[in-house]
Amino acid sequence: MVDNMNDGYNAKVYDGPVKRYCQTLDLKDDPELVAEYCRRHGDGEAWQEVLDGIRSVGILEMEIYIVGTRLFMIVETPLDFDWDSAMARLSTLPRQQEWEDYMSEFQKAAPGSSSNEKWRMMERIFHLYEK
Repeated sequence: MVDNMNDGYNAKVYDGPVKRYCQTLDLKDDPELVAEYCRRHGDGEAWQEVLDGIRSVGILEMEIYIVGTRLFMIVETPLDFDWDSAMARLSTLPRQQEWEDYMSEFQKAAPGSSSNEKWRMMERIFHLYEK
C-alpha cells in the first residue's frame, strides 16, 4: 500500500493512444478477508502464469484500487484490442481459472465464475479531456 494516497499514482506513458476499461467488483464484508485479498495481490504474490496470461492477451496495464469492500480496476489496452475475444482466450490460459477460484472466497461473485463474469464494466459519465 502507498504511504500517502493524496500524493497520487504515477501513470504509465505509451508511445501512442490507448483505450481504458474500468470495472468494479465487491468483496465480502469481512476485514480479515479484505486484508488477505490485498495481500494476495501485493508485490510477488500474484501468480506469474496469471500475470503472463494477462499480458499475452494484449493488456498493457492493469491496476486495482480499493475503498472499503469496493474494488475498482483500470485496464489499459491498444486501440485495436477486442475485449470479448481477449477475455475468452484469457479464461483458457494456464492457472487462470485456478486463480479465479483462489480469489472467489473473498469476492461477492458466484463460485466458478471467470474474471469476465465477476468484474462489472463501468460506464463513464464524465471526462475533462475536451472541456
